[in-house]
This record gives sequence, C-alpha cells and structure tokens, in this order.
Amino acid sequence: MVNFPLRRTPLWLAVLCLAMSITLSARADSAAQIDRDVRAALQGLYAKDAGAKALGAKAVAVLVFPNIVKAGLVVGGQYGEGALLAKGKTLGYYSTRAVSYGMQAGAQTFGYAMFLMTEKAYQHVNDTNGWEIGTGPSIVVMDKGTSRAMTTTTYKDDIYVFFFDQSGLMLGLGLQGTKISRLKP
Repeated sequence: MVNFPLRRTPLWLAVLCLAMSITLSARADSAAQIDRDVRAALQGLYAKDAGAKALGAKAVAVLVFPNIVKAGLVVGGQYGEGALLAKGKTLGYYSTRAVSYGMQAGAQTFGYAMFLMTEKAYQHVNDTNGWEIGTGPSIVVMDKGTSRAMTTTTYKDDIYVFFFDQSGLMLGLGLQGTKISRLKP
C-alpha cells in the first residue's frame, strides 16, 4: 500500500475530478456522426490489417468504438461511443466507459473493434444492457504479430479485439473494468 501525504490531496482531488469529467461530461454524438466515424475507422483498420479484414468477413457482427478518450494519473477514466454492425447495417449504438485506479499516467485517444465471431457472443452483446468485459464471452486482444499469423480457419474464440489509431501517451492500455452499454444518440 502506498501512503500519499495530505499536502498532495488537492492534486489527487483535481486528477479525480478530471478523470470523472471525461467520463461523465461526454455527450452522445448524433447517430449519423457515429455511423460516419465507425465506418471510417473500420475501413482504416481493414486497410492496415489484413487479419482484421478477414475476421470481419466471417464475423457475425462487429462492435466499433472509433474514438475513445482516456486520461488519468493513478485515478483514470475513459469514454467513447460506437456502433454494432452486421452485414453493413447498423444494429445499435453503444458507449464504452471505465474508471480505473492504479499505476497509470497520461492521456490518449484510441479506438477498438470487437469482432463477434459466434452467435453466442452477438446475443450476449445484443441482449445485455451494461455488459462488463470479462464477464461474458471469451475475448482475445490481437496485436499485429498475432493478426498476421492467424487465418480464418484458426480462430476459436468468441470475440477478437483490435486496437487502432492510438495517439497520446498513457502507461497501461487494456479492457479490464470496461463497461459497454446501449446508447440512444
């Protein structure tokens, strides 16, 4: 356990307020804007990663969050909006948010796409309101090396996640503690 001197309390309070304001003050974009951003992000991912494109062709649906903002200093928060797509059609809108505590510092933006490979994964995302990652279908986070080695005949997990368009500097990036909820833009 780390002890923090009381003289630093105002700094911790300011950081906590900043992290919470990122999460709570974000307002929903219009459905048309979310659709444009999601489609552009997915096209960009497919252009950069052939493995993602191959999974996209086989996926039951793809949940895309094109622009997530994350900031923190020990206490952090993140928020983003996206859409669930299947066969080129938008099936619904979602938000992703997380509040975290631990060894972290910085601010960044990034996006991620979740390729739902099974009907079970699709039903879980579609039927739950407030899905917390880690409590449902199995998830594999893909990196460039893993993606290149994978073929559509070797996948066996429910969901594959690709991060993209990272900018800024943040120590620590993951999905732990992330909650995905239905959104009405």
